[in-house]
Amino acid sequence: MSQDLFSALRNYATKLSNGEKTPAEIASALNTWLKESGDSIKERIESEVAQSVAKMGFAKQSDLLKLQREIDQLKGKNQKPAKKKSPSKSKSSVKKRAK
Repeated sequence: MSQDLFSALRNYATKLSNGEKTPAEIASALNTWLKESGDSIKERIESEVAQSVAKMGFAKQSDLLKLQREIDQLKGKNQKPAKKKSPSKSKSSVKKRAK
């Protein structure tokens, strides 16, 4: 990686000294090259992390959220609304009062 950077800089410095490119063109080309290199490194890191996580058996946050939604749905289907019972008087208490 560092060798690529140094060779690119030498190449652009040579073109600059030969008058083939202006400093602005070289700066623009270097900025583009650095951005592309950074994106490439980022993709490699993300790929390696994803592979390592998969090997270790970790769950992704999106998977956990999906499971939580499924659990919530299942709980909603299995729970029946509780019937409210009106307080009823037992038969024995009614008989005692009648006597």
